[in-house]
Amino acid sequence: MWLWAGFIVLVLVVLAIDLGVLNRKAHVVSIREALIFTVGLFVLAMGFNVLVYFLYANQWVGLGTQVDKIDGVANTGVLAAVKFFTGYMVEIWLSADSVVVMAMIFHSLRVPPKYQHRVLFWGILGALVMRGAMILVGARLIARYHWLLYLFGAFLVFTAYRMLVAKEDDGNIEDGLVVRWVRKVFPVTPAYHEQRFSILQDGRRMLTPLAVALILVETTDLIFAVDSIPAIFAITTDPFIVFTSNVFAILGLRSLYFALAG
Repeated sequence: MWLWAGFIVLVLVVLAIDLGVLNRKAHVVSIREALIFTVGLFVLAMGFNVLVYFLYANQWVGLGTQVDKIDGVANTGVLAAVKFFTGYMVEIWLSADSVVVMAMIFHSLRVPPKYQHRVLFWGILGALVMRGAMILVGARLIARYHWLLYLFGAFLVFTAYRMLVAKEDDGNIEDGLVVRWVRKVFPVTPAYHEQRFSILQDGRRMLTPLAVALILVETTDLIFAVDSIPAIFAITTDPFIVFTSNVFAILGLRSLYFALAG
């Protein structure tokens, strides 16, 4: 448990530096700033991969002692490092389409560029919690019912087919189901109030359009996680490798968005 706790502390430190130091004030994130943060996270991920190698090579805290159900062997240092890197790259590429959807969300809701970082920061924090829960449940289910991997594989083929034959959408997000539901359940202000997600108006708590954007970002990640989580379970069923590679990929998603958007 101390290893998992240590990794979560590392993630919290990265997020604290991001929000509390680099982006303490609302501003438009430049391409240079986004690229530096992206490269920095990649270097951090590769440094962590070296640690993964030694953890599994020396079987510290029991890592590498259990058989991986994907290939039927226990993960050695080299195998664990290769699977971490593979999972990390796969998750980055599977998250690239969500970057496009984020751009559509911000464009449709006319989110000011200097407030977009705040939305993505809390959106990614929520994504980490949701994906952690999904990975935990998925690992438990696969450990008990190995045949679920075939269902995951069939689902990936199905989603690929749907993407292949899908008709073009007009991209009108404001008329979407989620936005209509939010506006029906919660009162939403017509204008932005700096970087606040809610305000107190006439004695009533109201959401701002920034909160609507955050809900859409969280919903988008949840939808994309449904196919990205099964994809990484096709690489390894080791929960530590699955979780850590997923987290590093998600951490770089925000800066990747600003680099591509710029």
